[in-house]
Amino acid sequence: MKSSILRVVLVNFLSICLIFLCGFFNKDAFFSKAQTNIKEPLKNTASSKAETPQKEEEKEEEKPQETSENKETESKPQEEVKETSAEAIKGNIISQYNSPYSAKDSYDAVYLKNSTPLNIRIKDYLEGKINFSIAKNAEPQVLILHTHATETFKTDDKPYFTENFSSRSLNEAQNMVSVGKIVAEKLNSAGIVTLHSATLHDYPSYTKSYSRSAETVKEYLQKYPSIKVVLDLHRDAVTKENGDKVKLVTEIGGKKAAQVMLVMGSQSGSVTNFPKWEENFKLAVKLQNVMEKNYPTLARPLMLMSKNYNQSLTTGSLLLEFGTDANTLEEVHYSANLVGDCLVKLLSDLN
Repeated sequence: MKSSILRVVLVNFLSICLIFLCGFFNKDAFFSKAQTNIKEPLKNTASSKAETPQKEEEKEEEKPQETSENKETESKPQEEVKETSAEAIKGNIISQYNSPYSAKDSYDAVYLKNSTPLNIRIKDYLEGKINFSIAKNAEPQVLILHTHATETFKTDDKPYFTENFSSRSLNEAQNMVSVGKIVAEKLNSAGIVTLHSATLHDYPSYTKSYSRSAETVKEYLQKYPSIKVVLDLHRDAVTKENGDKVKLVTEIGGKKAAQVMLVMGSQSGSVTNFPKWEENFKLAVKLQNVMEKNYPTLARPLMLMSKNYNQSLTTGSLLLEFGTDANTLEEVHYSANLVGDCLVKLLSDLN
């Protein structure tokens, strides 16, 4: 019995020893497998770290280029951004219609604002004969220029203007040169040969602009003595006491048009070098009449001043102002087309 028990104990003891020895001799395989299981996650982690910068670079390329405007928007609360926008608005744009019918002096379709001591009978000038005719041949008949060529307009129709808005520009597509180009094209298309000077008489210096534009007129007249009419195209500026700007606008043919104004000089007051001013004034009165009859309200009252404006250089000189700096380019260009039509009609009828 005892021998049987001893035999069982011995067998169990030997079995335990055998298991222990097997485990001892296979430890390298065991640890090798364990290390493999640890290393694989480490490799994956390293791979993720390597890809992360690459993805960040791709995102960086997709971001819009950072500007100071973006920085302000992103770095400030919404309330502060609104305040910044409000500060950028310098003033409002006030649309205003300047009725010619309120003028003190009028006759037929001519409305006059007389700022001189002269007693003017509009009827005499409207019915008076012009001392020249316009030939439709190869010789230049009309000169268009701009004493203040850099005068410009708004490029949008927003009801306000900002600190960045400038009423002067060297961009010929946006300043008075663009207006003169439209009028010149109208006249040339009608067979009235017209020359257009794009000289910037008010740049780089505004002072003595009229002296420089006078020299330009003289040079053209010397080179082309056939020129009868000289048009000096400007724009006006109307600002209220609080700084708001006024745009002078009317509606013609269902479209907004900048109102225009003829400004004429005379030998009156301190002006003593303009003996033939009435010849110019006759032409101005006739153009005012044509504009009002063809496009009512386009023209503001004709303004007569005790000034020269270089108009003494010819007997067919006119100064026209198109809108104000608060009018849009679209409104002014539309008016330029309308004025061009009226000039074609007036000058063609002088033959």
